[in-house]
Amino acid sequence: MSSIQKTLMSWNVWEINDKELLNLILGRSGGKTTIQIIDLILTGPHNKNQIANALHLDYKTVSYHIHLFQHHNYITEIKCENIYFYHPSKKLFSSIEEYKLLREHILKDKRRKK
Repeated sequence: MSSIQKTLMSWNVWEINDKELLNLILGRSGGKTTIQIIDLILTGPHNKNQIANALHLDYKTVSYHIHLFQHHNYITEIKCENIYFYHPSKKLFSSIEEYKLLREHILKDKRRKK
């Protein structure tokens, strides 16, 4: 049984209506990193370098997660001069309570594994 299946069995997944968000966060091994990036973006617009430096992550890792969430319309970008800044989209804000549930579950699960 995969870790995602164990996680879903131990948790009431039916509370989450946004299955796309559920799969993006729980359906991948990089869910914790995604949550860190989204949490930072929720505090205000950031560019990829700012995110990488603030979270001590590789720039390519940040780019991957940004691209993934941007592709699914959870993050949007604004170009200011020659720099792109990323901020939450209306789609993410409309699912913010579900995001918080997923976040709480992932972080609790990661603490349990340590």
